[in-house]
Amino acid sequence: MMRLLFLGDMVGKSGREAVYKQLPGLIDRWKLDFVIVNGENAAGGFGITESILQETLDAGADVMTTGNHVWDQREALVFADRQDRFLRPANFPKGAPGRGANVYEARNGARVMVANIMGNVFMHPELDDPFRCGEQLLESSMLGRDVDVIFIDFHAEATSEKICFGHFVDGRASAVVGTHTHCPTADHQILTGGTAYMSDAGMCGDYDSSLGMDKEEPLNRFLTKIPKGRFEAANGEATLCGVGIEIDLSTGLATRIAPLRMGPRLENVLPW
Repeated sequence: MMRLLFLGDMVGKSGREAVYKQLPGLIDRWKLDFVIVNGENAAGGFGITESILQETLDAGADVMTTGNHVWDQREALVFADRQDRFLRPANFPKGAPGRGANVYEARNGARVMVANIMGNVFMHPELDDPFRCGEQLLESSMLGRDVDVIFIDFHAEATSEKICFGHFVDGRASAVVGTHTHCPTADHQILTGGTAYMSDAGMCGDYDSSLGMDKEEPLNRFLTKIPKGRFEAANGEATLCGVGIEIDLSTGLATRIAPLRMGPRLENVLPW
């Protein structure tokens, strides 16, 4: 059996500090074998720097996934190629820096493929088809043949696209967890074929906000349609949101999935 923890979009300094503070203790307390963090909003809410990536890895994360904000900090275009624990969406056009999937060794020795795929609906329809991309990845790294675990961060807006992708890979991936909307969903489940699924893991950030951003400017734009300034990450105390998954290494399929919500704003729920 393997225990995997996934933390949703880490937003700004508040989210980063909460992850750095809490993650080492959670790894020890829950005897985690593998940890994945989505970090695409970590640098002031927009993108990721190499120093933030390294601090997150130093706190205990095994790999960082991203999404549509991956290149907001231009340095990511440079370090993406040399940082093999940093993933950008796999369905970016051919020639994009970095990688969209990779295989890592877990603390218990299991071979874990992590893939980062971005949806098309209400997002970036010019990207490669996420379903065809997923099919290609599963053909190249088959569960039980090439790897012991397959985890997919599906970064998308539409829940319909997320759940259909989950059904599409059901029984061929260990888990599909959605990111991007920053609101944790209540639909965590094990699909018919044994794949753990959740539409959105939520964010690691200040929930007294608008999706992790200071609420005044987003509210102003809804009311007046006139920008007054830039969006800034909210800096109140962060709540950690994510999901804990247990995987049977003899099959590579999930046996348990449960949400994580830990902090001052939302009802606290722990996976273990």
